[in-house]
Amino acid sequence: MKIYTKTGDDGTTSLFSGGRVSKTHLRVEAYGTVDELNSVIGVARAHQPHPQTDEWLAQVQRQLFNLGADLATPLDVKADWITRMDADTVTWLETAIDQMTAELPALTSFILPGGSLAAAQLHVARTVCRRAERIVVALQSHEPLGDHVLLYLNRLSDFLFTLARWENLKAGMSEHTWSGR
Repeated sequence: MKIYTKTGDDGTTSLFSGGRVSKTHLRVEAYGTVDELNSVIGVARAHQPHPQTDEWLAQVQRQLFNLGADLATPLDVKADWITRMDADTVTWLETAIDQMTAELPALTSFILPGGSLAAAQLHVARTVCRRAERIVVALQSHEPLGDHVLLYLNRLSDFLFTLARWENLKAGMSEHTWSGR
């Protein structure tokens, strides 16, 4: 099978449900940014983080593939093969955040992104996640989305922030705080 189809040469792409839209469509921007986030997380994993971090990130990467498929399929399309984002996935993130937070020192000021290579890359992932969230908010103002898409992205950015802190803790790296000067 060839990797190129030439069907996108006119600036359009196919949705999972069929039909074609411009490659600049908000839906394509949304799932494209989720794809970018998945790649950035792959880079964090390539930096050989703590084994628990790697396990969590592998699960998040699988979730992001589901999210991308969810975003690539309009809500009104009957697609039983699509796994839509759900409350259990959001709860999974919250549980992991709570586990990490129990081990971390309390936040008393803003944290400067950095630390170990894996943690620094997780901070990059957090910012890409926030961008995906903003695009999804814009898309949601034009088209209906599943109830848990935005919740998942919002919670995922919290997870990535907490995981960066936790990864630095496990790597023995101190956090640097913003002093406002």
